[in-house]
Amino acid sequence: MIWYAALVLAVAGERLAELAVALRNTRWALGRGGTESGRGHYPAMVALHTALLVGCLAEAGLADRPFAPLLGWTMVAVVVAAQALRWWCIRTLGHRWNTRVIVVPGLPLVTGGPYRLLRHPNYVAVAAEGIALPLVHGAWVTAVLFTALNAALMAVRVRCEEAALTSAPAGGVPA
Repeated sequence: MIWYAALVLAVAGERLAELAVALRNTRWALGRGGTESGRGHYPAMVALHTALLVGCLAEAGLADRPFAPLLGWTMVAVVVAAQALRWWCIRTLGHRWNTRVIVVPGLPLVTGGPYRLLRHPNYVAVAAEGIALPLVHGAWVTAVLFTALNAALMAVRVRCEEAALTSAPAGGVPA
């Protein structure tokens, strides 16, 4: 269980790194006339992602979930792949990547990197991680709850992003 706690804390550290990048990119986007959409759902997103991390540790520990090696190691590989996809998205979008929906007018839509394959690849990473991280140590209730709540949140989030893109002058891109 100690190594699992270390894994969850490493993912939490990765989230903090994302927030630092997002803060820097928010300043960049707003400095170039970017406008933010979807402020209303942002706190729910932060709460859900925090609850995922807490739920992983709480369920694995309190419910005494066992580590099943075949499932556990497979899910570790999925978690690592999700992180790789997420950072590929971040690298591809550069200053435009953000945890918030910010559109900078006049920037073309990004179609390279993982965006040449999927419209919202970062959300694939989020969904994969939300299933895999809890299942590393058998926290199936957390995986199911996060997945259901995340699906509802992503429906709101994707609609918000698409509306922001549609209303952006000259093909802006969410930052």
